[in-house]
Amino acid sequence: MRYLTAGESHGPQLTAIIEGMPAGMPLLADDINEELSRRQKGYGRGRRMQIEKDMVRITSGVRHGTTLGSPIALVVENNDWKHWTGIMGQEPLDESSSEEIKRKITRPRPGHADLNGALKYGHRDMRNVLERSSARETTVRVAAGAAAKKLLSLLGIELVGHVVEIGGVKAAKADFSSLTELKEVTEVSPVRCFDQSAAAKMMEAIDEAKKNGDSIGGIVEVIAEGMPPGVGSYVHYDRKLDARLAAAIVSINAFKGVEIGIGFEAARKPGSLVHDEIAWNEGSGYYRKSNRLGGFEGGMTTGMPIVIRGVMKPIPTLYKPLMSVDIETKEPFAASIERSDSCAVPAAAVVAENVVAWELASALVEQFYSDRFDALKASIDRQRTNAREF
Repeated sequence: MRYLTAGESHGPQLTAIIEGMPAGMPLLADDINEELSRRQKGYGRGRRMQIEKDMVRITSGVRHGTTLGSPIALVVENNDWKHWTGIMGQEPLDESSSEEIKRKITRPRPGHADLNGALKYGHRDMRNVLERSSARETTVRVAAGAAAKKLLSLLGIELVGHVVEIGGVKAAKADFSSLTELKEVTEVSPVRCFDQSAAAKMMEAIDEAKKNGDSIGGIVEVIAEGMPPGVGSYVHYDRKLDARLAAAIVSINAFKGVEIGIGFEAARKPGSLVHDEIAWNEGSGYYRKSNRLGGFEGGMTTGMPIVIRGVMKPIPTLYKPLMSVDIETKEPFAASIERSDSCAVPAAAVVAENVVAWELASALVEQFYSDRFDALKASIDRQRTNAREF
């Protein structure tokens, strides 16, 4: 499977085109809208979440609630477009157009793509960069991931994304009996955190950052259960599924690090406390006595839960702006301010959950026969049976 996205932050719409989704799979707009709604929630979000109520239109690839096997087109309209039709319109502007319509940006914001993008593409107006590099694009990445999540759920694979740290406030290790419990608790948490005591401190940290015109980041974790063993491959670097997941996490706006299982903690432990002992029983076949490696060995799934975490830096748009340089005058200025969040970590947990879902679904579609959903499900069921009986 693959997908492309198009659209600018303040353009008329965002679009995703998905190719490779099996035919015969149930898929409704509501399946996608649920994830879009989750993405817009979270303590610390800015005013844009009050303006945009993201809803998807499926314009191709689905008929009467079932995928056709042909490309699926997803459209999310920007409700704020009506205020930006002059600034972001496609028609050329003449010299008499007002500066308000042009809204030219010449002061790059530290931590953003503004200056690098301008240097790469030769834009003297950096609005041409920031409109596309905006995290608004994650809206349709979540939409594509929602379709993948639907596929995974029908194959018995479930995922949950949650927050484990914000602004230096660390949650206690989540002690949950099932992913269902983890999801139920984190869905009602304003910061998507299982530890209610830590959640309260996280919200205090967000309030303090907002009061100071600053922003804070954090760490999110995604857990996936139900993946059959042996998905991915050790034979080439680009077929290692854990590597693909790591790339997907770091591709999310503002994410700067990733770890799987105990991750960097493995550097501080002996091998006997890092690797997972293998056991077998007649009911489930092979399993690991622990899961320190986060569901992967040799770039392939082990059948244990997949555990992956990502580090999100503080959002670089600050109401207490850092200094920069005007590219026209070369004079120092305080960087320009666009509408922003003081903390987007809770929303980023939803984005991470959906990009992980996409990579897992894509790996399954590549490895097993997938033109038809029923055939894909039968192939994966056989793989699970073979693994138990091996």
